[in-house]
Order: sequence, then C-alpha cells, then structure tokens
Amino acid sequence: MSQNYEELIVLVDEHDNEVGVMEKMEVHRRALLHRAFSVFIFNSQGEMMLQRRALGKYHSGGLWTNTCCSHPYSTETIIDAAQRRLYQEMGFKTDVKPIFHFIYKAALDNELTEYEFDHVLTGDYDGLVEINPLEVGDYCFRTIQDISNDLKSHPQKYTAWFHIAFPMLLDFLAKENRLSNAG
Repeated sequence: MSQNYEELIVLVDEHDNEVGVMEKMEVHRRALLHRAFSVFIFNSQGEMMLQRRALGKYHSGGLWTNTCCSHPYSTETIIDAAQRRLYQEMGFKTDVKPIFHFIYKAALDNELTEYEFDHVLTGDYDGLVEINPLEVGDYCFRTIQDISNDLKSHPQKYTAWFHIAFPMLLDFLAKENRLSNAG
C-alpha cells in the first residue's frame, strides 16, 4: 500500500515534536495537530503580497490570505518547504526567514478542521510572479493599513488562519520597528 508522499502531513505535539505522519484529508477530518507554515512576502514599498486561494482548493477556496501556506514533508526543513511552495504556488524564489510560530484550531468548510502548529516566515520580493492557477486564483500587493481596514470591514473574505496570523505579524513588525516600512 503506497502513499503519495505529498499527501502525508507531519503530526506534532504542542512543542512541535514529530509524533507521526498521516494522509492530509484524514488529518483535517479528524482535527489532528500538524506542522504547517505561513509565508508573508513584502515588496520594496513595504506592501504585503496576498493571494486569493483557487476556487477548487479542498478548503477555503476563493478566500484571501497570506502569500503562501502549506505543510512541510517530514524530510524538509520549514525554510526548504516554504521556498518549495512559494515556487509551486507563486512561481518565484526568494529567501525567507522564520519569525515566530503559534498553534490554532479553526473549523473550515467541507466539514474539515485546521489544527496547526504554524511556523510564520517573511521575505522580500519585487520580481515576476507567475501564479499556479490550480493553487491561486489571484494575487495583489496591499499596504498593511489597507489590509487591516479590509479585514475589519469584510472579514468573510479572508482565511481563518489569516485572521490569527496577521495581528501577530503586526505585533512582530512593531517590535522590530518595521511597521513604518510596511505601508
């Protein structure tokens, strides 16, 4: 019985210690804690790149979120996984660095649940973007203030994890004195 490598998700405890692997959809049906990452990319004007998830995604289709997010393979570092998915989803390569992590649990559409130990990474990029239409429906660069305002006035347009990660990112940027450069 062979399992597609890309469909296996790393299960973890509350300290991000690996406790096993399991098929992606089963993990989300059973609401098991698993390793994930979220990437936030900024351009040289300090604007954040958002993506709108493709309508055909297995959950949260058509919603706006951070630049890229996914699950690492059990053999990958978080940085390698983030760079791999950035290229697969957005069509570009850039350096990323981990800045913090958090655990969240959120009910999604299609009777699925995200319960993730989410590693947050940031990077900078100003070049060509070539989205993969199977993963991404659209993308844009927006200022932090525009995103904050839209998140308040149209919360239903954004993914569950973005509602949690974005304010944490703002706190991190403020502590690093980077908010003045982030639009």
